Amino acid sequence: MQVAFIPVRPEITIPETLIYGAFAFILGLALTPWFIAFLRKNKMGKQLRVETVDSREATVFRTYHKHKFGTPTMGGLLIWGSILLSVLLSRVLSLTGLVEHSLLQRGQVYLPLFILVSLGILGGVDDYLNIIGSGKKKGLDWLPKLTSLLIISGIAALWFYFKLGYDQIYVPFSGPWHVGLLYIPICMFIIVGTANAVNVTDGLDGLAAGLLIIAFGSFGLLGYIEGLDVLAAFCFVVAGAIAAFLWHNVPPALFFMGDTGSLALGGTLGVIAMMTDHILVLPLVGFIFVIEMLSVIIQLTSKKFRGGKKIFKAAPIHHHFEALEWGESKVTMRLWIVGSFMAFAGVVVSVFG
Repeated sequence: MQVAFIPVRPEITIPETLIYGAFAFILGLALTPWFIAFLRKNKMGKQLRVETVDSREATVFRTYHKHKFGTPTMGGLLIWGSILLSVLLSRVLSLTGLVEHSLLQRGQVYLPLFILVSLGILGGVDDYLNIIGSGKKKGLDWLPKLTSLLIISGIAALWFYFKLGYDQIYVPFSGPWHVGLLYIPICMFIIVGTANAVNVTDGLDGLAAGLLIIAFGSFGLLGYIEGLDVLAAFCFVVAGAIAAFLWHNVPPALFFMGDTGSLALGGTLGVIAMMTDHILVLPLVGFIFVIEMLSVIIQLTSKKFRGGKKIFKAAPIHHHFEALEWGESKVTMRLWIVGSFMAFAGVVVSVFG
C-alpha cells in the first residue's frame, strides 16, 4: 500500500484525535490511585522469577530485582480498560450528535479491539497464576499459553483474509507482493511474535511502556497519512492510556503492566502494523522489541549447542546491560533513545518507500 496524502475531509479530525488521546490519558491518571489501592488491598503482587526459560536459576534477575517482590501487577487492565472506555465514550458522543463519527468502526477498530481484549484476558490468567504461585514457573504453562495465542491469532488472520480481503504485503521501495493464502500464517506469526517480543521487553520499570508509546504514535501518524483516520485516532487513544500507566511506572514503579498488558498491547501493535500494510516496517518501529526477542533466542541457542555457554550475561538484553552495572534507569532511557530514532527511520521508510 503506497502512502497517500492526508485526507482532505477525514472522518475524525486531528483535533478530535488529540482530544480522544488526552481523554484516555486523563482517565487513566484519574483511575490509577484507586486501581493501585485495589491491587494492594487484594495482595495482587508479582512473584519473583525463580528460573530462566531454560530452567536455570535466574541469578541476575533476582540480584537486581529482589526489591520488587510483591509490587502490584496487572496494570494492563487499567490500560485497556481506559482504551475501552474512551472508545465507548466516542460512541456515546456520536449517538448524541456531538461528534459525527465514533472510534467504534468495524473496518478499522473491531479487530484491534478483539486482539486487545482477548490477549488481555489470556495475560490476565497468566498474571493471576503468577500471583497465587501456580504453575511450574509461577504462571501459565507454555503449551496452553502458546495454544491460546495461536487460536486467537488464527481467528484474526482469517478475519484479515476473508473479511477484510488482505492478501498482499507492501515491500518498501518495491511495491505490493501478492502472497495469497500465505497471508494467514504470516499474520499469525506477526501477532504471536510481537506479543511475545513486547512481553520479554517488559522487564524494567517504564521500558516497554515508553517504547509502546513511541510505536503506537508512529503507526498513528502513518495511519492518518494513509487516510485510516479512525485507526490513527485509536492508536493515539492507546498511546494516551499507556502514558497514564507510565506516569506511575517510571522508576521506582508503583505497579507493573503484567502479561495482561504486554501480550495485549504487543498483539494489538502487530495487528495495526498489518492494517496499515506496514508489516516490514514494524521491525524498525519496534526495533528494541525485536532485539530483545532475538537476544533470548541467541542466548538459548548458545546454551543448547555450546555446552551451556552464554553470549550475554543475562537475557533479555536489558538484563545484560543491568549486569554491566549501567543501572535500571540508564538502560531504560538509552533504549528509549534508540527506539525513538529507529521508529523515526521506520516512518521515513514508510512515507518515501
